[in-house]
Amino acid sequence: MATRAIKRLDQLATPCLIVEEEPLRANLQTMAAALPGLKCRPHVKAHKSTILAGMQVAAGHRALTCATPREALGIAAAGLSDDVLLANETVDPIRLAALASTKARITIAIDSDETVRAAARAGLTDVVIDVDVGLHRCGCRPEEAARLSELAQRGGLNVRGVMGYEGHAVGLTDRGERERLTREAMELLIGAHSEVGGEIITAGATGTYDCNFWATELQTGSYLLMDTAYARLGLPFRQALKVLATVISVSRSWAVADCGLKALGMDHGLPAIHEAAVWRCADEHVIFRPSGTVAVGEKVQVLPAHVDPTVAYHDAFWIVNGEDVIDRVAIDLRGW
Repeated sequence: MATRAIKRLDQLATPCLIVEEEPLRANLQTMAAALPGLKCRPHVKAHKSTILAGMQVAAGHRALTCATPREALGIAAAGLSDDVLLANETVDPIRLAALASTKARITIAIDSDETVRAAARAGLTDVVIDVDVGLHRCGCRPEEAARLSELAQRGGLNVRGVMGYEGHAVGLTDRGERERLTREAMELLIGAHSEVGGEIITAGATGTYDCNFWATELQTGSYLLMDTAYARLGLPFRQALKVLATVISVSRSWAVADCGLKALGMDHGLPAIHEAAVWRCADEHVIFRPSGTVAVGEKVQVLPAHVDPTVAYHDAFWIVNGEDVIDRVAIDLRGW
């Protein structure tokens, strides 16, 4: 990253993403200390940037997780990791062929006969058996894992192990309940692994990074930039990411800034603004009640509730140190 300011914060066109440099580096170091090396397989879907992924690799996390073929292909093309996990089912033959053609070792998730056959036809080598451990999204039933593993091996695929995601637990503010559901989910995954075998038991997220003791590696992602949903859990990671917006209208009891549904991931609720009450968001507007006075043209920093989809709306981060903008980082893994 650059060390000199390239512009000032108030010179940025809004809405745009800003990332505070000091919390970013602190979050990197905190996770590297908690889950060193291969204990953490960072999920690049949270930032979609080869530059930030490179920082995670430099911190010791050499294996990476992706959510889309686009992300996996971008990581491979950048030469950042020789162990990339696409933690998602994929049956598109064009995308699967592209994944098989890379020099990086790309492992994909399978949870059905169809995904097994698609991977084998494309010439891929490595897979993990995705097991539904309670989220009820993708994943086979635990009792189906062994059969799928056998089918994959007969098709010439190397089964590296199992994957499960305790996504129904990761955002719970009650730590006891979060721990209980994580334990129950991992008991299912360990049971499936006992039938499947392999060196990998991959699971987890930022919300369970310190209470999932069963997986061999954890797919943490949001810790690097953070959002208000995870901030409620009292984790030792700081919110580095914000959306910079400009106040465009002021009324007697509310104000409006130019940052709305097209700049924020809203599936985890409303964003936050320091010393203000956010009322609602429209397509291009966030409507809020400030605790004091604000003026048209004033900049406000909006804290998103969900980092991943927020990042997907933007093409770059501006790295900031106070009022100084010190670098522009492309979000080069977004899109399809």
